[in-house]
Amino acid sequence: MRALPVASAALLGAGVLASCAPAAGAGVTPFGFSVHPSVVAPGGEVTLRVERDRGGCRGRATVESRVFDTVTIPRTESTAKAEVYRDARPGTSHEVAFTCDGARGTTRITIAGGGHSYPPSPTHHPKGVHAGEGGSVAGLDLTRIGLGALLVAGSLGAAHRFSRRRSAGEKS
Repeated sequence: MRALPVASAALLGAGVLASCAPAAGAGVTPFGFSVHPSVVAPGGEVTLRVERDRGGCRGRATVESRVFDTVTIPRTESTAKAEVYRDARPGTSHEVAFTCDGARGTTRITIAGGGHSYPPSPTHHPKGVHAGEGGSVAGLDLTRIGLGALLVAGSLGAAHRFSRRRSAGEKS
């Protein structure tokens, strides 16, 4: 009988850990990147940024899209400018790909116009997948990982102890 509570706790812990893992093929990069503004008029200018402060991108970065010429950000810089083609079709959205040190991440840029309304906020991927603010593995914050592991281990230990205590009480 005591195996059931321990198995339940183990499954709960595994479920918690699985929900913290990134989706397969999510395109997690060891560096952050952004395009600002994320909505731009045809012929407008965007700033392309690669975050180098955490050591994820040490070499030169290449940024490609169908709506502007390929841009190279030198290893000594974090930003570069790109001019969107004047004939870019309003209301369309295009992929922007950042490649650095063999890792590749993508975001989107929207061409303003076409009767659509878009939020003025920048598209920003601090560490790979942007699912709200946070939720990526690229930062690998060891403190949080340790606390999460401690929480799961503590839950499993408590479940095991309570199941053993109940089993000992049932034998009397």
